[in-house]
Parts: sequence; C-alpha cells; structure tokens
Amino acid sequence: MIRDRAPPSGRLADLLECARLVAARAVGLEVVVIPVSDVDRAKQFYSKQLGFNVDVDNRMGESFRNVQLTPPGSACSVTIGTGLTPGLQLVVGVIQAARAELVARGVEVSAVQHIEEGVWVDGPGGPWNSFCFFKDPDGNDWAVQEKPMAS
Repeated sequence: MIRDRAPPSGRLADLLECARLVAARAVGLEVVVIPVSDVDRAKQFYSKQLGFNVDVDNRMGESFRNVQLTPPGSACSVTIGTGLTPGLQLVVGVIQAARAELVARGVEVSAVQHIEEGVWVDGPGGPWNSFCFFKDPDGNDWAVQEKPMAS
C-alpha cells in the first residue's frame, strides 16, 4: 500500500536543506587538460599502456575533439584533444552559486556559458553544459563546470 507523505518538516527539513546546500557548494577537481601533439597516439598511450578508461571521445566539427580518460579508481580524469585550452577543471553542483562566490572573493570570472552547435554562448546549458572560466595570478586556466546533483 502506497501512502501519500507530507514533505519533511521541522528538524528533518532543516537537515535536508543543509545537505542540499552542502552538495550545491561542494567543489571537486574533475579534469586536468593536457596538451598533446597527436591525439590518437596519446589516447593509445593513456588507454593501452597506462590502463586508463576511455570515458569520452567526441568531436564537434573539424576543429574540436575531446577525449577524456580516467585512471582506475580515480575521481579525476585527464582530457586530451584539439581545440582545448590546457588547464584544470572543477565541478560544482550549482554554477551560478559558484560563480557568485568567486566574484565575491574578488576573482575575475567569465559569465556562465555553454556550448551550442560548437560555439560558446552566454547562459547556462543542459546537464554537464554550464561553465565559467578564470585564470590564477600566474595565468593558468581554470574551468568550472556544473555537474548535475544526484536526486
């Protein structure tokens, strides 16, 4: 028998809201983008010789290829390809909140952007397709990507 349940209230509701906020604010190092001169040779090296799993190998047009590989047991992947900017990529639960926090901390950060038909467009995109970007004081590139929160 299925019963209709009222939404949680009181202390349980407070704990659930706290858990949601923590998940939304959590930041993880997701990807390190490595420059390579030959994508297929590098893919072969990382997958066959080092045993990394090939998570993604996709293209958007002739000038963009994204190959993401993950070491066994790792939460962080490496990405190789063409049309990529070498750097580091963080993941967050809520891109707008992460961007607002970076701005509040004095970081010069781009607007939230997404890829649409191979072109960067302002505004959030769908799952895994919302980003903002910044550089550290030494000019290293960082990307922040929204990772859909588990429901």
